[in-house]
Amino acid sequence: MKVTMIAKEYPPYVYGGAGVHLRYLAQELSKIMDVEIRCFGDQDLSGNPKVKGFKPLGLKSKTDPKFNPIFDTFTTNLAMLAEGIDSQVVHSHTWYGHYAGFLAKKLYNIPFIATSHSLEPLRPWKEDQLGRGYHLSTWIEKTAIEGADRIVAVSKMMKEDILKYFKVPEEKVVVVHNGIDLNKWKPTPLSNSLKKEYNIKDDYVLFVGRPTPQKGMEYLVDAADLIDPNIQIVFGAVGADTKDYENRMKEKVKTKKNINWINKLLKEEEYIQLYSSAKAFICPSIYEPFGIINLEAMACKTPVIASAVGGIKEVVVPEETGILVEPAKPNQIANSINRIFKDSTLAKKFGDNGRARVEKYFSWTRIASQTKKIYEGLL
Repeated sequence: MKVTMIAKEYPPYVYGGAGVHLRYLAQELSKIMDVEIRCFGDQDLSGNPKVKGFKPLGLKSKTDPKFNPIFDTFTTNLAMLAEGIDSQVVHSHTWYGHYAGFLAKKLYNIPFIATSHSLEPLRPWKEDQLGRGYHLSTWIEKTAIEGADRIVAVSKMMKEDILKYFKVPEEKVVVVHNGIDLNKWKPTPLSNSLKKEYNIKDDYVLFVGRPTPQKGMEYLVDAADLIDPNIQIVFGAVGADTKDYENRMKEKVKTKKNINWINKLLKEEEYIQLYSSAKAFICPSIYEPFGIINLEAMACKTPVIASAVGGIKEVVVPEETGILVEPAKPNQIANSINRIFKDSTLAKKFGDNGRARVEKYFSWTRIASQTKKIYEGLL
């Protein structure tokens, strides 16, 4: 069996959870079937998985530059299709790849699977990024999901939202969680060189994510004045959707003495070190279909403080692997940080339980097996 995977992100160009998901899913699936990746970029790798990057055709709007990302997405998808597809199934990830997946079904008469890592109707702030182009991204997502043979939701909450916003029969929607590479993501000491390079203190909590309203970064900034002054907040925040939001956050951070913002994409092994030595990992998202970052923290035996939204509630077990707080509540975030900082026994319990949970439920081997069964069911 052979599958063609279509997505925007694939290494070395990964900025979010969808790219992490595809990287490891493709790696694991390639052990049991043939995998081809078509993505945005200049990648060109033979073997299994075979990877080829595609670039847009260069069409630019003469009226509104905010439309250009939409033109780039659509024309890159068309370039992917022009290559022809000889796989038995096509599987796209996010609306960035759904256009090509949907058209591949029509052109090549093969089953089409669409994985939803987030939903456009629940991210209205993207209109700031795309202007009226946002209405095209929501249209192609709706068209593709309603035309897919199977829809993969990364959480039970995501499945509920898909059934709420799109006209699809429930039996077409399958829940397959994200996963984690347990051999790579494990407790790893913070090197002295990394600690010195970024001026990281002994006692710190960590945030990793894009500077975007979705990730709730502002609420952690607001919590800074309410936590123990000996605790440093380290932001691993890069890849903003819009510069306006990032600039607003930079101005807020300037007023806080205990925030250390690493506005740079680090190597994976450096993130693993940062997760491992943090007193807690903070995920203050207001919308999170799954939240793979929480798995990364748990795999490194780090307690998690996260918003009780979306798929996070299927990952973090309150008072077992961490603490769940209401979204947009800086007081609750601060109180939770102070609590974990003062109780090392509780912190160790959360860390140990978190690692055990990811080992049991979130290995990529398990997720690849579930995905292959979906393909076989369609064939």
